[in-house]
Amino acid sequence: MNYTELVQAIKDYTENEETTFVSQIPTFVKQAEQRIYRAVTIPELKKNVTGTLSSGDKYLARPNDFLTVLSLAVVDGSGDYSYLLDKDVNFIREAFPSTSTQGLPLFYGQFDGDAFSGSSETSSGNFILGPTPDANYAIELHYYYDPPSIVTSGASWLGDNADTTLLYGSLVEAYTFMKGESDMLQLYASRYKEALGELSVVDVKSKRDIYRDGEIRPQ
Repeated sequence: MNYTELVQAIKDYTENEETTFVSQIPTFVKQAEQRIYRAVTIPELKKNVTGTLSSGDKYLARPNDFLTVLSLAVVDGSGDYSYLLDKDVNFIREAFPSTSTQGLPLFYGQFDGDAFSGSSETSSGNFILGPTPDANYAIELHYYYDPPSIVTSGASWLGDNADTTLLYGSLVEAYTFMKGESDMLQLYASRYKEALGELSVVDVKSKRDIYRDGEIRPQ
């Protein structure tokens, strides 16, 4: 299901093509996507990027689409990976109080979050490292992010593979906006919950290996 098909389905299900309602459909869809993405951790929400630390700089800027970290590794000149341990900022400050204490970083912490000025994001937040890098090490960050919305991209993984979840999630938001009848809202919410449960199976299976963990048996 692409975005055009989704919009038409929302209008058909709600039997509503009133101008104000239609203008809010992008919001309904984005709200549904956010709800889904916070409920499951499917592989499509994971991203991997590489970069370079600056010698003498204990801060590392986060990607602008960053949500939560999965792992952060430093790669030395031999190509060996050293995975940093997540620590509180206070621990790193106390353990390495001076930036002159340099070496291969062992720890990282989330120093700050996104900063905004008005409606514009001015900073995507930073990690703090300990000790301060003594060379321009390569790094690899594995993290969760929000994929582009189907509203802007026209198509998405959810639209192609979990269209029922996306549709009923959008209908819950749309019918809430309409202040529709409670029995229909409950029906849409029930269908959404059922579809989300099916999507959650994909989430569970993505974290398993049949060879090591065995196949999931029906209850």
